Amino acid sequence: MRIAVFGAKNYERRLLDELNARHKLEIVYFEPLLGPDTAVLAAGSPAVAVFVNDQVDAGVIKQLAAGGTKLVTTRSTGHNQIDLAAAKKSGIKVTRVANYSPNSVAEHAVALLLALNRKIPRAYNRTREGNFELDGLMGFDLVNRTVAVLGTGKIGTIFGRIMNGFGCKVLGYDIHRSPEFEKFGRYAGVEEIQADADVISLHAPLTPQTKHVVNARTLAKVKKGALLINTSRGGLVDTEAAIEALKSGQLGGMAIDVYEHEASLFFRDLSTSIIVDDVIQRLVSFPNVILTAHQAFFTREALEEIMNTTLANVSDFAAGRPLKNEVKEA
Repeated sequence: MRIAVFGAKNYERRLLDELNARHKLEIVYFEPLLGPDTAVLAAGSPAVAVFVNDQVDAGVIKQLAAGGTKLVTTRSTGHNQIDLAAAKKSGIKVTRVANYSPNSVAEHAVALLLALNRKIPRAYNRTREGNFELDGLMGFDLVNRTVAVLGTGKIGTIFGRIMNGFGCKVLGYDIHRSPEFEKFGRYAGVEEIQADADVISLHAPLTPQTKHVVNARTLAKVKKGALLINTSRGGLVDTEAAIEALKSGQLGGMAIDVYEHEASLFFRDLSTSIIVDDVIQRLVSFPNVILTAHQAFFTREALEEIMNTTLANVSDFAAGRPLKNEVKEA
């Protein structure tokens, strides 16, 4: 079966080619993202592989269906970029990577927290310039601090367990309770989290209900000086509101691996370009903001599992086997 892979990076191509020896699929790579102007490239491909910043809305789904596509598989756990209702209407199945390496994202969240709290980027830049002064680099001990985990799925639970190992008091918030999380943390209400949390880490999926769950109203009620970490989805945070909270000191700092308008920026080299996104330019100007470009998942173990699962999803579809990673409209 032919599979069109959009937004294909060199490291993905190498790994997919290597792993495909077992699946024997016909893989066609396209560097551009999938969208209204590139959907025509998928014509003749029964399967299409996308990633988080591809545009798979109703219009694109219609074009894919007209070109003979029957399966869209995303190389990610999140699938908010895909219009599931439109896919169902067009007879297109949707699959995802339900599990890969939750440790990779959780560990990156911890790394961001440590770097933000202890001012590691600033210290690194200073010492490279021969400046060994400590003023402006003071952080705080994590032991006995309160860490709130919003979203206690596999990634959030691993993050919480690590923070428990630091000696933190770990609070959780989720509509679904995790027995694993409750082994070391406890669930709390929004009011308690806002009043007590020194660190808030986001690990929830992006849905209509969670979009901008961090906004001007919620930020106004958090503990003054709290640190915000986001390695989940950029749309969970109202970035403009976060900027205002940083300016006022209500937020003590923010470290993010995702950004709500990242589609036109991330996964490409813009170092010689003028970036016209004023919001992200303002963000990176803050000394108490750390931004990484959606790399939390990017470990050898995680990437291999993502690519293996993507190929398995297509192979299962081609063979008429049950799609264990199928995503259906709620």
